[in-house]
Amino acid sequence: MKRHSILVVFVIAALGLTLSFGGTVVAQQKSIKEQLVGTWGYVSSNATRQDGNSLWGEHANGLFILTESGYFSWQVFRSDRPKFASNNRLNATPDELKATNQGSLAYFGTYSVDEANNTVTFRTQASTFPNSEGEVLKRVVTKLTADELIYTNPATTLGARIDAVWKRVK
Repeated sequence: MKRHSILVVFVIAALGLTLSFGGTVVAQQKSIKEQLVGTWGYVSSNATRQDGNSLWGEHANGLFILTESGYFSWQVFRSDRPKFASNNRLNATPDELKATNQGSLAYFGTYSVDEANNTVTFRTQASTFPNSEGEVLKRVVTKLTADELIYTNPATTLGARIDAVWKRVK
């Protein structure tokens, strides 16, 4: 009897948190938040300017970092931003500053996840667009795999719906 009990305890310990159904072992699925944590590289979005052209251009660069402790950092930059002739950011021309401002966006803060509704809520602490500071931004996760994240901004301040695609940085 004691040997049987010891064997049962050993088998349970060896299986850990996995469950067995019909001979197939199924691991417990990770939460959305657990899957989001990490660094994501910008791939594309359908965001457009008022003239109909892509907001970020064809070869934009960006990183989206989500930490386990609930902080995020998001930044995207157009690849066609002109370099400053003076080679000094404090002595840029008005046109250089305008191109830089319109060709980049970065912000950071905290985030929380609503697992039931597949939504992420971002609370912006600081931004290159000061009007966004203190803003609460909601995004709907429409696809999330080990390597790809797609989320939707259902209604921007301009009333547009934007889908953004990110790939996990390894």
